[in-house]
Amino acid sequence: MTDITAGSDPTIGTAGPGPTTGTPGDLAGRTALVTGASRGIGYAIAAELLARGAAVTITARKPDELSAAVDTLVTDAAGGDKDRVLGLPGNAGDPDSRAEVVARTVETFGSLGILINNAGINPVYGPLMNADLDAVRKIFDVNVVAALGYLQLAHQAWMGEHGGAVVNIASVGGLRSTGVIAAYGASKAALIRLTEELAAELGPGIRVNAVAPAVVKTRFATALYEADEEGVAAAYPMKRLGTPEDVASVVGFLVSDAASWVTGETIRIDGGALASGKLG
Repeated sequence: MTDITAGSDPTIGTAGPGPTTGTPGDLAGRTALVTGASRGIGYAIAAELLARGAAVTITARKPDELSAAVDTLVTDAAGGDKDRVLGLPGNAGDPDSRAEVVARTVETFGSLGILINNAGINPVYGPLMNADLDAVRKIFDVNVVAALGYLQLAHQAWMGEHGGAVVNIASVGGLRSTGVIAAYGASKAALIRLTEELAAELGPGIRVNAVAPAVVKTRFATALYEADEEGVAAAYPMKRLGTPEDVASVVGFLVSDAASWVTGETIRIDGGALASGKLG
């Protein structure tokens, strides 16, 4: 596996949005690993953590997009500090890739106290009765098993001795049936349940929480809103879709000391969709 550091030539124009506003410096001296972070929610989370002072490893499958993300993060979130950003191409569903990402992160930064399990896939839409079972297995392997695998490795490499904070990126589809993304929703329900089990098992040294976004304006979720974004947004009490920064700011809080008594929690970030009885 080849690492990607600042200075490599980006092959896409913009990797994603800039950093959100956190508490400057409150994560200084800590190291985070964010999976699936070349764009969208993962990228915004990486930017948030960097803006708050952490060193961050990002990983994703496509080296070109990852390279562009690293360069943009260094410029926009890390204040030009190349030494705080590391990009490692890899597939979350591959055990060897996970092991190398964790090992290289600890080798580079000397610690790994924050893990954000953001990598996820959804190749199956529609009713479960029509779902290809091999695709369903792949969804669970990447969305659930890989999250546990990453935490096992982080626990062995650093967190087990020193403690840390974990946030799993779930979905409101894991809290209520959608009929549209049924297999994906079932995997996210499993991830939410896994979060609770891990919180009970790993406290007090390691806190494990989850966030459950509704529709967020990312390339990953395009199919859920591109045909009628205004109509989809109208179903939300906040009358807009989510942004990656909406999720990133909550994640930043959860991994900070301000959330030191919060574990086993899943926070909905849904613009009020579930409160209104609607799931956009």
